[in-house]
Amino acid sequence: MEESSSNISDSHVRPGSLRELANVAVPLVLSCGSLSIMHVVDRIFLTWWSTDAVAASLPAGMIQWAAMSIAMGMATYVNTFVAQYEGAGQKGRVSESVWQGFYLALIWGGILLLGIPLAGTIFRWIGHAAEVQVLEVDYFSILCLGSGPALISTVLSCFYTGRGKTMVVMWVNLASVLLNMVLDYCLIFGAGPFPAMGIKGAAIATVAANVSMLAFYAFIIFAKHEAREYGLFNHYRWNRDLFLRLIRYGFPNGLLFFVDIIGFTLFIVLVGRIGKVELAATTIAFNLNSLAFVPMMGVGTAVMTLVGKRIGEGRPELAVRTTWKAFAATAVYMLIFVVIYVGLPDLLLRPYTPEVITDEFLEVRHTAVILLRFAALFSFFDGAVVVFGSAIRGAGDTRFCMIYSLVTGWAIMVIPTFLIWMYADAKLFGSWTACTSYIAVLGIGYLIRFQAGHWKQMRVIEDHFSEPSSEDPEPSIEEALT
Repeated sequence: MEESSSNISDSHVRPGSLRELANVAVPLVLSCGSLSIMHVVDRIFLTWWSTDAVAASLPAGMIQWAAMSIAMGMATYVNTFVAQYEGAGQKGRVSESVWQGFYLALIWGGILLLGIPLAGTIFRWIGHAAEVQVLEVDYFSILCLGSGPALISTVLSCFYTGRGKTMVVMWVNLASVLLNMVLDYCLIFGAGPFPAMGIKGAAIATVAANVSMLAFYAFIIFAKHEAREYGLFNHYRWNRDLFLRLIRYGFPNGLLFFVDIIGFTLFIVLVGRIGKVELAATTIAFNLNSLAFVPMMGVGTAVMTLVGKRIGEGRPELAVRTTWKAFAATAVYMLIFVVIYVGLPDLLLRPYTPEVITDEFLEVRHTAVILLRFAALFSFFDGAVVVFGSAIRGAGDTRFCMIYSLVTGWAIMVIPTFLIWMYADAKLFGSWTACTSYIAVLGIGYLIRFQAGHWKQMRVIEDHFSEPSSEDPEPSIEEALT
């Protein structure tokens, strides 16, 4: 087996240790945290611009993400292929996996452009207020232009995250986020040579950030020695077997993304039909919850990487230790936000306060305070969803995740929310109760699946590259956390 150059293989870092997890996860947490702050700032700016703009931004953004989610799930899953091939010491296969993901992203990016002429029809069918619909169409159409660069950037980032080179990803994301925030201010409100464009400006800033991210990755790959070490420019040919295997495992992962996003999108759409105030309050509450949830996606990527690497090495029991340590850290982090959501909601909502406080905004703020208590309830289970779901997907258990998320999402959140919207009096709070219940059941289900251990016998790479090892005895939960 070839010696890996990844920083997760540093001879001074014990495999399965908390330090190994931190080395991979911390840059990703900071990276995702910066993205979370970007989304929060986006919607703070739009709140200052108008209530209609912030109400339109969440449903339009989620529908665009839903359209891109299957492709994004497959692009993200290149990380698992890279991690398992890296663990097996197959550098050429690492490069081939990245190229197959690139071709997939290129194809899907072109297909997603077809959503632009359909935007008007989509949002007329949804039926939000007429003034909100116009803004939704503008936001959605511009975001579609950035789908291709976003997908390709995700694939290129997997070349680094799958090998544990997460500092590269952190710096690229931080640079792109900074650019997005500057452009947001300039293009939404008009600064310097830029005209004030409102929600259109926010969308253009996001697309520009996606393009810049792609350019940063391309420059780094060409400039650094890893491209030569892994033969990245020698393994660019289409590999039918590897491409189909990426689809085989990545497509269920993409469907998982789609099922999850479409469920929450339908939830947002139904809440939007209750009223503009309810939609704006829900948008703000989800936006603030992203401060806790989105950074944990970095932990999830780290867990997926380390589980994949251990599977490639044939040492799944080390993956068990890493996963429990990740969950312990995530639980502590989420509990901190529970205290903040319940004890300091006014502090969180203060940046959303416009210069001129209207009765409509006071109603939005009052409702958002109550919704943050729901967020406090499901935050802990959100952590379980991220950690244990990422662990089993890192081995290749994507089909279970997709089916389980589909069944629970529709049975516990989407259908009950529709019935609540049709027949109940407390429509908003009933809908949020259904959402909270769904996240709790999803987190518990992933934990049970992880404990069952089926994922330990799975792998996405060829079997002869990864022979199971018996050198690591199975740890108890207490041992895993130490």
